[in-house]
Amino acid sequence: MSQTYELKAETRERVGKGSSRELRRNGLIPAVIYGDKQAPLSIALSTKEVTMKIHSGGFMTTVATIDVNGEKIRVLPKDYQLDPVRDFTMHVDFLRVTKGSQVSVQVPVHFENEEKSPGLKQGGTLNIVRHEVELNVSADNIPEFLSVDLSGLKIGDTVHISDVKLPAGATPVISDRDFTIATIAGRAQEAEAEEEAAEGEAEA
Repeated sequence: MSQTYELKAETRERVGKGSSRELRRNGLIPAVIYGDKQAPLSIALSTKEVTMKIHSGGFMTTVATIDVNGEKIRVLPKDYQLDPVRDFTMHVDFLRVTKGSQVSVQVPVHFENEEKSPGLKQGGTLNIVRHEVELNVSADNIPEFLSVDLSGLKIGDTVHISDVKLPAGATPVISDRDFTIATIAGRAQEAEAEEEAAEGEAEA
């Protein structure tokens, strides 16, 4: 799990486009904290601090504390919007979490030991079907990433979700099949693997 962090925020009395533009001119971004059967809370955060956290990685899988006028609220980022032209943060949605809260979160997949895969050594290709896997997991036990060990994999081998070690208590959101994470494909299999990847993305 990524290192937690704290952000300072202030409540927003006014909402709407005009108010949001004014905030951004002052170096702040609008955000909302929702969930835990409480009314949504509109806040403003430092644009610089939030953008730095987004670009440092692990933003969507790290539980943070937001200090809103002295009240400390534990949250998990659920969505954010970037300006498509200038690449600065426009808005963030945070989900309130408490100890033991179950959340669904997209966790990146990392592939290790490519040099120990006979299939890749023979000129095969690693076809990644899923770069991320959506998990149901405790908010206090979100992994920074999932590791897939490619040691010993030959051309034609497939890595399924059942081959991946998940954190205790975590389950894939897709539970009706043992879906594919990646394949080691030879040239004849590459087109087939690409088709499977396209199908996987369509179903996700």
